[in-house]
Amino acid sequence: MVLSIEVPEGYSYVFFTCGVLPAVINIILGGKVMAARKKFDVQYPNLYATPGFHKEADGFNRVQRGHQHALETIGDFRTLAFIGALKHPLVCAVSGVFYCVGNYMYLVGYADVSKDVKKARYSKGGPLQSLAYLAALGCGISDVSVSSKRVSGGGNGSGSGSGNGNGNGNGSQKAEIRLQRK
Repeated sequence: MVLSIEVPEGYSYVFFTCGVLPAVINIILGGKVMAARKKFDVQYPNLYATPGFHKEADGFNRVQRGHQHALETIGDFRTLAFIGALKHPLVCAVSGVFYCVGNYMYLVGYADVSKDVKKARYSKGGPLQSLAYLAALGCGISDVSVSSKRVSGGGNGSGSGSGNGNGNGNGSQKAEIRLQRK
């Protein structure tokens, strides 16, 4: 059994901005949590500071919550971007940059204890990550709906459009994944 996936030109940018860059941002955000642990004296295994026990629990919890938000969304974002990039690689590549910058700014805003906790995460650019997530979601839905129409359309399996159906000549690269049964 062979599964062939045509990868459009520009898809390599998506690997960087939606694969590698979020990992780097995750390390940076984790570093902020480590610094906050030291600053606010919140020892392991406590995930969050306990109000009344830790002197500045709110300060630490805001930093931790900013990082936790990124961890909660990174898996879905990457999946949507990698699928959506099969049809919209440049949009997904740009959304990867916005997602990373937005998550960083979300944490920076949330960690600012001078701001109201309900608005702090959005005060310094945090909404960028939401816009990026929505862009990846739209691209993912667009690609899945088009792909399912192609698959359900029937025909002789030679593909659509002009040419020999192998994806060459239109800026696509072809990757084959071979699945073998044991």
